[in-house]
Amino acid sequence: MPLVESDRRLVEAELGRDPTRAEAALFENLWSEHCAYRSSRPLLSAFTTDSDDVVVGPGDDAAVVSVPGTDQLVTFGVESHNHPSYVDPYDGAATGVGGIVRDTLSMGAYPIALADALYFGGFDRDHSRYLLDGVVEGISDYGNAIGVPTVTGSTQFHDGYEGNPLVNVACVGLVTEDRLVTAAAKEPGNKLVLVGNATGRDGLGGASFASEDLAEDAETEDRPAVQVGDPYTEKLLVEANEALVDEDLLMAARDLGAAGLGGASSELVALGGLGARIDLNEVHQREPNMNALEILLAESQERMCYEVRPEDVERVQEIAERFDLGCSVIGEVTEGNYVCEFEGEAQRASEEASGDSREPETVVDAPAEFLADGAPMNDLEREEPSEPETDLPDVDVDEAFDAVLSSPNTASKRWVYRQYDHEVGNRTLRRPGDDAAELALHEVAEAGGEETALAFSAGTNPNWTDASPYRGAYATAVENATNLAAVGAEPLAAVDCLNGGNPENPDVYGGFAAAVDGLADGCRAVDAPVVGGNVSLYNDSNAGPVPPTPTLAMLGVRQGYDAPGMAAAGEGEFVLVGGHDETLGGSEYLAQFDGSAPFPDVEDSSVAAVRTAATHDATLAVHDVSDGGLAVTLAEMVGESAGVEVDVPSVGALFSEAPGRAVVETTDVDVLRDAVDAPVVDLGETTDDGVLSLAVAGESVDYDHEEIVDARRVLERELD
Repeated sequence: MPLVESDRRLVEAELGRDPTRAEAALFENLWSEHCAYRSSRPLLSAFTTDSDDVVVGPGDDAAVVSVPGTDQLVTFGVESHNHPSYVDPYDGAATGVGGIVRDTLSMGAYPIALADALYFGGFDRDHSRYLLDGVVEGISDYGNAIGVPTVTGSTQFHDGYEGNPLVNVACVGLVTEDRLVTAAAKEPGNKLVLVGNATGRDGLGGASFASEDLAEDAETEDRPAVQVGDPYTEKLLVEANEALVDEDLLMAARDLGAAGLGGASSELVALGGLGARIDLNEVHQREPNMNALEILLAESQERMCYEVRPEDVERVQEIAERFDLGCSVIGEVTEGNYVCEFEGEAQRASEEASGDSREPETVVDAPAEFLADGAPMNDLEREEPSEPETDLPDVDVDEAFDAVLSSPNTASKRWVYRQYDHEVGNRTLRRPGDDAAELALHEVAEAGGEETALAFSAGTNPNWTDASPYRGAYATAVENATNLAAVGAEPLAAVDCLNGGNPENPDVYGGFAAAVDGLADGCRAVDAPVVGGNVSLYNDSNAGPVPPTPTLAMLGVRQGYDAPGMAAAGEGEFVLVGGHDETLGGSEYLAQFDGSAPFPDVEDSSVAAVRTAATHDATLAVHDVSDGGLAVTLAEMVGESAGVEVDVPSVGALFSEAPGRAVVETTDVDVLRDAVDAPVVDLGETTDDGVLSLAVAGESVDYDHEEIVDARRVLERELD
């Protein structure tokens, strides 16, 4: 996609001349939607991004927040790799993992956990299953090889993703204040050092590719724009980065992602209000005869750009050599423009033939800040999203329960997470499949502090945002906060991955803008500052735009490692904290039977009550009400010898997905009711027969544990 004429005129006016071929390509990529957020940045001011615990907010490679009461800092980031995962599901997803891990390294942190939020077309389609299989294998192979556990996430199916799947990956890292590194260059005269893989021609134009609609032939035509990952080199890079931080050798760091070396190096010096002089011939390369544009923009993986004091360069080179990594001193930080020089094969041949020596050609000479932040923002038209009409199906409870329980959206995702190593690193306190993951911060206890755990949740529900972008996105924040509350954790911070279609279509942009506002308001309501994120637009194909998909990853913190699980203990009574809700908008029940209804207004007042219940002495189990409503929540709590016998007032109450509520098994209902500040509704009791017995407005449903497990094995049956 060439530099558009209006942008070219701005560049010509700034430079006072025509841009070189390399400059035009660099501006094209850095001013793309993927890098510059031209359509979304005007909306992002809706988010609250600071709190007493925020150390580094939006704008760096990853956000940094402090863990209250400790000396530990947590890095937090999220990335999308949507278009690449359609073209090449394995490498597209794998390199998404690699990129978000390197964002963590850029802050001087060590990665400790990953989350994946995945969205595909209808599960009944062969192509959707092919994409799912490749994406999960790519995430698994890369994450497992680098030793970072994938501990939580979500997998959703919706017709809107048929021609454009979404692959969003979040990463958490640990660092302390004395080891913290940022991406802002510090001082002229410092050297710029490239460490990691050699530069090839893979991933050329990846940033601009990610800013276009997917064409029908994208799987073949756009394959050169997809990077190829090498997790074993990434693991070496992780350890080398740790060694460099150990010796305080890094003044600033930026990973090479979108727009490759040109993007990372120009943004690094721009953040510091400085410039650079780079010799592209010094970049270590793995392919012959690469030209300046290729060296600048290739998105070859597993590479970091470091600012290093001149006296430390030799030591950096020694550490890179120890870890068998390439290392190039490519230039230095200056007070002037961002300048790249290159001596091509033709020039070298001419010099050899004539015996004359000439200065390398200057292929880029532009203000770094103009490159990184000079893109004009788009002023786009938007249409307010319309509300769906109410059209409720008339179906027997038994039939509805069967359909919802066995839907790929509510079915067990064990097929996905069993492929991930979720315990490497010895921090995982709770395996995937529960409401939220928990990670032990051993460093706090080892320093004499109280046992402290991080809770981690990620995802959104496209049925919700399809029904109402604003309220569905608001519900996304409440749902993730409720996941944390179910394990007794308070929100610490959130990052978002805002996915949408072509913003030039007013209806698409209107829905996207509404989702941004809803997520911002929801995160404010649950006291979770949005400290960073990613935007991915132009997720369109011949099948149409994706639904507004505001993936949210949320971190929480709790004291102590012990938290109730979601499985019934079989020794108490069941209550519903937050009370019944009978609204069905956005529910899997309506999706299964082609019904429709507006998404409900969302209450967040019960989230704190769920957290209180989860930390109460009388509590045996907690599970939030979400996808599939109370029906799926109760089914997931049944065990081989722990049954559930409850009474539900209506079909609406059984299948409503209104978030902010949770089922609690307790040994003392009265004491729990007095402890929480929210409605607490009696549901029934546990049994020792491993059977789910539901009485619903005069009808009954009975499922034993084996039947529930079998009904929810949809993914395994189709994919094994």
